[in-house]
Amino acid sequence: MNVTENPVASGHVVLVGAGPGAADLLTLRAARAIAAADVIVHDGLVGADVMAMVPAGARLVSVAKRRDRHTMQQADIGALLVAEAQAGHFVVRLKGGDPFIFGRGGEEVEACNVAGVSVEVIPGVSSALGAAAAAQMPLTHRDHASIVSFVAGECRGLAEQNWVGLAGKGRTLVIYMGVTGSERIAEKLMGDGLAPDTPIAIVERATLPDMRVLRSLLADLGGTVAREAVKSPALIVVGDVATLGTDTVTEIAKAQPCPVS
Repeated sequence: MNVTENPVASGHVVLVGAGPGAADLLTLRAARAIAAADVIVHDGLVGADVMAMVPAGARLVSVAKRRDRHTMQQADIGALLVAEAQAGHFVVRLKGGDPFIFGRGGEEVEACNVAGVSVEVIPGVSSALGAAAAAQMPLTHRDHASIVSFVAGECRGLAEQNWVGLAGKGRTLVIYMGVTGSERIAEKLMGDGLAPDTPIAIVERATLPDMRVLRSLLADLGGTVAREAVKSPALIVVGDVATLGTDTVTEIAKAQPCPVS
């Protein structure tokens, strides 16, 4: 089933990418799904403007996750989606960014498929692409980088991960969820052979009016995070493209969100 064909559906789960923050970056299909929802199961990093689009009659269930503090375990989220759909509800699983880029969307789709529940995925503007666009910082550029890689910066098992070749000349590395472990991430990259003077940029609250772009060198990544009191949501960009773009939000980004319905 496709919400563009039948937006008032029941017994169905839709994983919706809410994008990096600004509501007017939602796809039209995502906006229609939100408007039709009976139940919204949402993350903590979904933007306030997006949450304001939730219809008054929809029931909200927060499954917000923070480091070392999860409202609900992932298996339980899958079970919740299945149970709500089996009760005949149109369930929107609202996720920041894109469901299939560090969003555990694959696990939730699998849970629905195993239970025989109808499920659909609506992609969203990923945090990396939203941050790059808002900062006017191209992740690929024929003068700087022809390869881009995304990694999760959560430090569980970080020492055992092989990041050799992910960053360096002609490459861009985008690190999600890397603020808390920024110092260890810098040590890891330098230990794997990346030069300490490699440019880095930190994009905090991308696409929102209070977005910040901070620039430094890899050796000072942890120091920059500490001095500037960087908070999530924030992305770290490593490579020559980190020197490109703007440090200020453009006027169009500060404007009121465009209508999406």
